[in-house]
Amino acid sequence: MLHLNKPAPDFRNVVAYHKGEFTKVSLSDYKGQWLVLFFYPRDFTFVCPTEIRGFAKHESEFKALNCAILAASTDSEWSHKAWFERDLADVAYPILADTAHHISRDYGVLNEDNGEADRGLFIIDPDGIVRYIVVSDGSVGRSVKETLRVLKAIQTGERCPLDWEVGQKTLGKA
Repeated sequence: MLHLNKPAPDFRNVVAYHKGEFTKVSLSDYKGQWLVLFFYPRDFTFVCPTEIRGFAKHESEFKALNCAILAASTDSEWSHKAWFERDLADVAYPILADTAHHISRDYGVLNEDNGEADRGLFIIDPDGIVRYIVVSDGSVGRSVKETLRVLKAIQTGERCPLDWEVGQKTLGKA
């Protein structure tokens, strides 16, 4: 079961679509770096590509913070391939194909009624600890800029007040 400030649920050798190829991805591949793992409901939808493109557009900013991006849905790798090659060719991070629903279920975002992943986002630290969780309605996209702000705040190791930004005062050690 997923808990904040506890180890992220493990996954191993999950098929992913990545820059035109199929590959296998494990959580352990990200050991030693930060990870933003986000789930989206379905390929070929309306809100999902806005988020996927948003994360792609800001990927270099995440990389500068030693943070990788990994997306997941319950669609197959073949669906990912068809959609990404047609509409999202600029996306360079891997997209997990959670067809067995194990990862979505372990992260608490599987909608058991329709087999889709809810819109969930997790920041996992370099030691594999879940540091941030956001789960929202599928009709509302997340803010990539807010994800970057939260990542930077967590990386300070300090208490950060409302709307804290880099360069502003913190409230001391957490």
